[in-house]
Amino acid sequence: MTPVTSKESARLDYLCNTIPALLATITNEDFTCKPSPERWSKKEILGHLVDSAANNHHRFIRRQFEPFTLLPYDQHNWVRYNFYQQLPTQQLIEFWAVYNKHLSHLIQHIPAENLSLSYESADGTIVSLAFLIEDYVAHLEHHLHQITPTY
Repeated sequence: MTPVTSKESARLDYLCNTIPALLATITNEDFTCKPSPERWSKKEILGHLVDSAANNHHRFIRRQFEPFTLLPYDQHNWVRYNFYQQLPTQQLIEFWAVYNKHLSHLIQHIPAENLSLSYESADGTIVSLAFLIEDYVAHLEHHLHQITPTY
């Protein structure tokens, strides 16, 4: 493993082994409470992290075998149409953990030479696969701190 993938994969493994138990201590009332109609509940934030995993999974794989432009991602509609508020909390926690364990596995196995492959975002910015992996984990941690600041 390269240092980038080793560090990010280890971080994902740590989070997958630590966060589910912390999430399980949050009351259902606190987990589903929306601070305002236009803001997400903690449950919807976790759902957003599942959506982020799905979108990044697609990116991490496809760029290794085909030219790829980053597609726009409407995070609000992804959360809206996945109906996370109605999903059983434990199912959502398990889904998040399993999906990220899989991403950790695939990140560990990305050949070092593929990490420099680049993407063009919708706004024309060029970023590498290594950057997307690092950014994914940073984004994940940012939102996990919103849900459970104690980890």
